[in-house]
Amino acid sequence: MRKLLLALALLLPLFALPAFGQDDAAEVAAETQEVVEETTRTVDMMVNDAISPISNAVVSVIFYSVPVAGTDFPLIVGWLVVAATIFTLYFGFIQFRAFGHAIELVRGDYSDPNDAGEVSHFQALATALSGTVGLGNIAGVGVAIAVGGPGATFWMILAGLLGMASKFTECTLGVKYRNELPDGRVSGGPMYYLSKGLAERGMAGLGKFFAVFFAICCIGGALGGGNMFQANQSFQQLVNVTGGNDVSPLAGFGWLFGIVMALVVAVVIIGGIKSIARVTEKVVPFMGILYVGTALIIILMNIGSIGWAFSQIIGGAFSPEGVAGGAIGALIQGFRRAAFSNEAGIGSAAIAHSAVRTKEPSTEGIVSLLEPFIDTVVICTMTALVIIFTGALGTGLTGVELTSAAFGAQFSFFPYLLALAVLLFAFSTMLSWSYYGLKAWTYLFGEGKTKENVFKIIFCVFVVIGASMSLGPVIDFSDSMIFAMALPNIIGLYLLMPVVRREVNQYFAKIKSGEIRKMKGH
Repeated sequence: MRKLLLALALLLPLFALPAFGQDDAAEVAAETQEVVEETTRTVDMMVNDAISPISNAVVSVIFYSVPVAGTDFPLIVGWLVVAATIFTLYFGFIQFRAFGHAIELVRGDYSDPNDAGEVSHFQALATALSGTVGLGNIAGVGVAIAVGGPGATFWMILAGLLGMASKFTECTLGVKYRNELPDGRVSGGPMYYLSKGLAERGMAGLGKFFAVFFAICCIGGALGGGNMFQANQSFQQLVNVTGGNDVSPLAGFGWLFGIVMALVVAVVIIGGIKSIARVTEKVVPFMGILYVGTALIIILMNIGSIGWAFSQIIGGAFSPEGVAGGAIGALIQGFRRAAFSNEAGIGSAAIAHSAVRTKEPSTEGIVSLLEPFIDTVVICTMTALVIIFTGALGTGLTGVELTSAAFGAQFSFFPYLLALAVLLFAFSTMLSWSYYGLKAWTYLFGEGKTKENVFKIIFCVFVVIGASMSLGPVIDFSDSMIFAMALPNIIGLYLLMPVVRREVNQYFAKIKSGEIRKMKGH
């Protein structure tokens, strides 16, 4: 009833214009705006008050930190980085050995359209990338460098390179243990390799517990960090570029933006992974070219300073002086933001990669190692270079504001371009996380169109909620849900490492023997 009254109140000025003068109409519009904003604030407070105690408790556990050289170090980040290092060593630096072959697979050199699965290697990579390339690359880099100095970039790159091995491990298992349904659709991801893989090793009960725990956290993360946070931040960026909260004509109309965004998302996700893949394979390259292209132009404009910039990065990485404990602070911020950005070890990307058309699980593991490279090593590094080049680091800004100021120093129009980039990043992230949440949902409640549509409706409703409210504790809670996914996932990866090594050794043996050859025309 409240929403109906608000809608009527918003429409009232349209009917009142003939009867009232311009001043009267403006006054009614202003009063309507106040009603909307006050209602939003009231609901905000109610939700925040209800969620805060739970959110604070969960966040304090998942992001438990220990002081290191005067800087708080979240243990969950150490959990991810240590795992990435172990996988790198165990698989003999697979991220470097198989890099060239990964590009061949993405090009389709070894693709067979008759293999089981729903999407191509490129589409699977684009879908997974759309879930990770986003605000972490824009705001996260700004936070890392503002706190840890230019040296944080070095550790970010290192964490990205190590994370490639984590992605390889989880995505190989995702295809290995996926369910292939009679209608040609597939369901895969940590839920399946934790339950089925650990059952093979005589730990069926533990595997089932881990799978259910992962699925619950995945749904929470999909609705929060993969949905509400994206809608909220993209709307806020639009408000910022149109004058800010006090001037922008969009201020207070987050619900309307949310409805539009929800409708666009609904049109895509109703078609399933094939529809999502068709959109992301176009959106991801476009937004990558848009953002990276602008960064590349700025880098080329300052090419004479490239040596100086890298000396700042390398020197800051090992310098005993500096912000937040010098080298230790830079290391912590770099590793933390890389882990937040590429999600290696979280397990989410394995859900998207599981839908690929292949009969060799290792192929998608090899393709997936490109993901942290593109996300962290390429895009995050370019963002960092622009910030260092333009001198924005000394302005006192942080996060997305720092990145925007750095780009804006060279191109005054960039804040508008950034708003478009954020909108595209948010949209593509929603698409990917809708699929992740859906597969977790169907794992818990069973496959079927009706059950799938229930989740899709819930997901779209949360888009509107996210755009309308600030929901600070809700976002904190959902962030912790995403990183809680890494707890059972990493343990499962450790236990199933021998399976992955057997798969990859068999695959390369088949290529060497000629059993697997490049497709004709490639």
